[in-house]
Amino acid sequence: MRLPIIAPDEMSERQREIAERIAGRRGAVRGPYRVWLQSPELCERVEALGAFVRFESSLPLRLRELSLLMAARHWDAQYSWNAHVDKTVEAGIPAEAVQAIAERREPEFDRDEDAAFYRFCHELLEEHFVSEETFRAAHGHFGSQGLVDAVGSLGNFSMLGMCLNAFQVDLQADRTPPFPDIRGYGRVEAGEHPR
Repeated sequence: MRLPIIAPDEMSERQREIAERIAGRRGAVRGPYRVWLQSPELCERVEALGAFVRFESSLPLRLRELSLLMAARHWDAQYSWNAHVDKTVEAGIPAEAVQAIAERREPEFDRDEDAAFYRFCHELLEEHFVSEETFRAAHGHFGSQGLVDAVGSLGNFSMLGMCLNAFQVDLQADRTPPFPDIRGYGRVEAGEHPR
């Protein structure tokens, strides 16, 4: 990691308070929270938004997880992908669709609503706009609140990906790199291994 990890005895009172809250909710202070604790007020707000989009959003769990993977792939954030890929499949997104996203191929879904959700998120991330047809299809499945929650998820998980990459949060040593064109914190030709 590019920033020093703040040891508990080096934390300010405010950092300790927030770290204890995060550990209580998430089991430990790890990954991006070690970065965000450098700015305790931002950390508190980011953690609250992250908890909402992961645990309380109006979207079904499988789509909350799918939005995380889509943002992770968009930002090539291997840490968050590795932390959630198994959860996404367990929540009901087909493993083949997940693999297609990792390889930047068009995924196929078992449910029409999942395909509509994917298309909405994909257009927004990649094109920065959503076509009228895509918007209507997604709105028909998820309504106004669902689409607002989807955009909130993508924004939160995009911020997460940027944090992980900018500060090079340590990748999980026990995981195979998930993207064929990314090794460590750099882009490679698919199949190429850095020396």
